[in-house]
Amino acid sequence: MSRLKSMITAATIGAVAMGMTSPAFAADKLTILLDWFVNPDHAPLIVAKEKGFFAKHDLDVELIEPADPSAPPRLVAAGQGDVAVNYQPQLHVQAAEGLPLTRIGTLVATPLNSLIVLKDGPIKEIADLKGKKIGYSLAGFEDALLGTMLGKYGVSIDDVELVNVNFSLSPSLYSGQVDAIIGGYRNFELNQMEIEGKPGKAFYVEEEGVPPYDELILTVRNDKTDDPRFARMLAALEEGVQYLVNHPDDSWQAFIAAYPNLDDELNIKAWADTLPRFALRPAAIDRTRYARFATYLKDQGIIETVPALDSYVTVIE
Repeated sequence: MSRLKSMITAATIGAVAMGMTSPAFAADKLTILLDWFVNPDHAPLIVAKEKGFFAKHDLDVELIEPADPSAPPRLVAAGQGDVAVNYQPQLHVQAAEGLPLTRIGTLVATPLNSLIVLKDGPIKEIADLKGKKIGYSLAGFEDALLGTMLGKYGVSIDDVELVNVNFSLSPSLYSGQVDAIIGGYRNFELNQMEIEGKPGKAFYVEEEGVPPYDELILTVRNDKTDDPRFARMLAALEEGVQYLVNHPDDSWQAFIAAYPNLDDELNIKAWADTLPRFALRPAAIDRTRYARFATYLKDQGIIETVPALDSYVTVIE
């Protein structure tokens, strides 16, 4: 018995010694390439990082703002990043082009895009836009949205004048350069216009004939979907968004502590407006909804073919 006790004691001391000299456990690194500069649309990611949910799941997450907003999906497809914040409409186009990307999660589960006019201006209904100027920043998808919305009221895209205002959407509207803008985010442009003393009115795309879609999603390379880090990332993200919804004020404080330059009136208003639009189950997917939107894009001529949904959408268990 004494010999056994000595052996156990020696083993215990050895284990402790090894623990004292071994390096601490290192969390797995994960890079997430954002779609734009950090803003309240990214709140679930920021909260998951700042409140320790990523760390709880042994992840060291780096959030990277892009120099070129169009680059992140292509960088991830090329293996130069782990996860890209992407847009559902763009993913359908990317998949049709053969880009090896798969959607594994959702951040913002409703459209943010909208058609905006001046609240006190002459445009009261969409039909009033016939013969008017409409500003846009990105050709293609926004044209399709606008055509659908106008068509519901018997107005053709040829009945309006499209003006490329680049990213100066709301200023072009309240300066009188255009009569409406397509592509303005309801949680940002509307608040910006209110702050400037030129309140706007939004027509929501999903209420005017456009099938609903996810605004912001998470995409990875097709051949990396079995990476175990992604399941942990999604678990942490779900905990983060639950905390965000339950504790919005504390979450806001964590957000501005990490990004103090965003502590202003516009972001405070956008934070409140974006809160109900976050996906509470980031990993969940409505396949019927995705298939319906892919068909819509094909009908609009945005994509020529509809790839098999399983080739670019998956659920990670």
